[in-house]
Amino acid sequence: MSKIKKLTADKLRVEVYSNRQTMGEAAAKAVAESMKELIATQGSVTMAFAAAPSQNEFLATLIQTSDIDWSKVIAFHLDEYIGLPAEAPQRFTRFLKEHLFDQVKPGKVYYMDGTASDPEKECLRYSSLLQEHPIDIACIGIGENGHIAFNDPAVADFNDPKIIKIVEMDLKCRQQQVNDGCFETLDKVPTNALSMTIPTIMSAEKIFCIVPGTTKSEAVAKTINGKITTECPASILRQHEQAILYLEPDSAEKL
Repeated sequence: MSKIKKLTADKLRVEVYSNRQTMGEAAAKAVAESMKELIATQGSVTMAFAAAPSQNEFLATLIQTSDIDWSKVIAFHLDEYIGLPAEAPQRFTRFLKEHLFDQVKPGKVYYMDGTASDPEKECLRYSSLLQEHPIDIACIGIGENGHIAFNDPAVADFNDPKIIKIVEMDLKCRQQQVNDGCFETLDKVPTNALSMTIPTIMSAEKIFCIVPGTTKSEAVAKTINGKITTECPASILRQHEQAILYLEPDSAEKL
């Protein structure tokens, strides 16, 4: 792997690769090794995945990795829009089915239901599942506003008492969905979502954070060099014992 830079920010390990492809490959290799190790020692592994174009190279490589017993994998996802129709192509459940789950067929996948008639009840249902299956490995990204999952600065809480909550997405977050090509215009982006809270993500034994793209460079710089604050929710990753941030030249350009 063509790693071009390595540093640490408090406890957070940061690795910069020569391009998006090598970054995704490096993250997939590390995740696969952790998966195999945990399956060997405890019989299964519980994982949480992000659904975003930023994860494409990582997921494509992970799918091709041999010797992972996916039947021993219990899978969750980080977040989901509220109110999109079941057939909407932008739904994160659909993204992860197409880019990962339908191809590797994990032993169990638990989906958030963004179409649920009672979103609060859906939060409780999904929270209960996560209590039964604590996360071993979280594979996440960072938003343009520094969010992890849909914990935008205005709703991020490092001591959140909830496991899953309903959030209102801020303007920068919603605009990112347009920038990423997921929605044609801002008015088509939902305003609310279900999201794992920050303590839920931080409870994972290991966190692998994959962040490409120049649009993320400011958030990356704040994550690594700024204060640990909910103004940049991802900054909390610097307090995790086993978190790695994977970057490439565009996302690392402001370091």
